[in-house]
Amino acid sequence: MLVSAFVTALGWVGAALCLTAYILVTRGRWSPTSGRYQAANVVSGLMLGTVAASSGVWPSVVTNIVWAAVALHAVAVLARARSRSRRAVAPAVQP
Repeated sequence: MLVSAFVTALGWVGAALCLTAYILVTRGRWSPTSGRYQAANVVSGLMLGTVAASSGVWPSVVTNIVWAAVALHAVAVLARARSRSRRAVAPAVQP
């Protein structure tokens, strides 16, 4: 019973996070290429995938894992771009 309640709560939190991120992007509050939006997609995809797996809904499991993987790739791309940008702006260290 406790596990079932936890899984249900995980599903609601994941769904709310996914919808909130989508609403914020749609309203222009977040950029679709922002780290926050992509991180929300990673977390919500993993949460919803976990809930689907616990119910045996395999098409949803696969969809949410792919969703999270695409978002995780976007986070990595954004992190690399930020790192390159910081290195380009940082003054050269003189020995």
